[in-house]
This record gives sequence, structure tokens and C-alpha cells, in this order.
Amino acid sequence: IDEIEALSSIYGEDWCVVDEDEKIYCIKINDCLDQPKWTLCLQVILPPGYPAAEPPIYQLNAPWLRGQDYVELANSLEEIYVQNLGESILYLWVEKIREVLIEKAQSSDPEPDIKKTSEEVDEDDGDDFLLDYQPIQEDSIKIVNYITSESQEVDEELPSIHHGSPITDRRSTFQAHLAPVVTPRQVKKVLEKLYENKKIASATHNIYAYRIYCEDKQTFLQDCEDDGETAAGGRLLHLMQILNVHNVLVVVSRWYGGILLGPDRFKHINNCARNILVE
Repeated sequence: IDEIEALSSIYGEDWCVVDEDEKIYCIKINDCLDQPKWTLCLQVILPPGYPAAEPPIYQLNAPWLRGQDYVELANSLEEIYVQNLGESILYLWVEKIREVLIEKAQSSDPEPDIKKTSEEVDEDDGDDFLLDYQPIQEDSIKIVNYITSESQEVDEELPSIHHGSPITDRRSTFQAHLAPVVTPRQVKKVLEKLYENKKIASATHNIYAYRIYCEDKQTFLQDCEDDGETAAGGRLLHLMQILNVHNVLVVVSRWYGGILLGPDRFKHINNCARNILVE
């Protein structure tokens, strides 16, 4: 409570309470310039065991944040948590993110490209996922944790790929695919194998996210891809974080049927992913 009150007073209007009962908060962070070029939204859910025993569940939202940028920033936050076990870390996280944004503003990085690439554009669609967030009952899901050897031999093998049941709504069809992975190379192999399937390769979007737990560093290697469906990859990764999924890649294919679904498309993407994880 003291931490939340302090953050609220430090960051003022940039600090937002999404749901007080569920302890869901959002903070807008920028590069401190008069006209900020680089802005990012940090959304956090504080679980009952925070800060003594559990880290915050978080999502990093920015149209420009993807690929290696996302991985590096997420790894930095995980590192701060590990270095400050049992302590309140939200302020450290916010200032770390601000430091990264300031570095970007001062470097020669091109300004962020924020144009939407999805065929569907929603007003304020960056916020609706957390507002619709429902707490998950522990006994209602089976937490997926694929334990596999990290040997070179396993790294060379193509992991088994599972396909979920399709969901169809207004001529759009969604289908999830899942594979256990322990290295980025396996992620690449699985994606290549999936794209060999002409139907999957022809999908309007192939959204994916993965989380790999690194035992030696006690951090997660994680990344996501929207494939043109703006913000879908980040939402999928957030779902996997909430479910505490380890060592798994989830891909959701969408075949667009010509009728706009609005925010319902995110519900279908997450439902497909949740179903295959539980299966």
C-alpha cells in the first residue's frame, strides 16, 4: 500500500489504477523530452505474494516495441527482480524503462513507427485487454511446464507440434498450434515447419509468443510477434505470463473472412491459446 501511494504521488497523472481490488495498475513512461518521441505503457498485476514471494505480472505496451527490443527490456526487468528479491521493485522498473527510452531519444535510432498494420483499428484498443482481465482460479487450469533437456541433441530435434480446435466467428477462423521449446533455434524450427503447411502459410496473421526459462540466469527469454494484428502478440505473451507457462511456443493462425470483428478477435486469439495450453 505504501509503495502504491508513493508511486501515485511521484508519477501523478501518468499513474493509473485499473482495478484496485485486483491490484491492476498502469503507468505511462516517456523519455522526459518536452515533446516525447519514445513512450511506453507498463501494466502490472500485483499477486498476493508480492513483494515477498512473487514478482509482478507485467506487460510492456508500445507499438514500436518488438523483437530484440522487447527481449532486452524484459530481461532487464527480470534481472532487477532477481537482484532485489523480496523488495518493492516497481519504482526501479519504471526508472529502468525511462532510462532505456532516454537512451533511445539520445541515440540515432529512428523515431518509432506507430502506424497500425491490422485491417481492424479500434479506439483505445491498447487498454481493453486489462480492463477485461478476469482472475484465473488456480484449480481451473493445468499450468504447462515442459521440462526438456537442453542438450545439443535436443536442440537439433524438431519438437512435437500440437494443433488446437479451430474457432470460427463471422467467417474468420482462428486456430492455435503449440510446441515445447527450450532454445530460440527450436522456435525458428517450429515456425519453419508450420509455414511449410500451405494453409497455415496462407493465414492472414500468424501471431505467436514464447517463454523459455533460463535456469542458469533464473530469467525468462521471451518474445512475441503480431504479424500485422496490432497488439495481439503482446496480449498472447501476457496470457502466457499469467498462466506461468514455461518452455513453450504458441502460434495462433487467423484467416480473415472479410467481416471486422473488433475487440472480439483478441478474445478468440486468447481463447484458442488458453484451450491448447490446458489440453
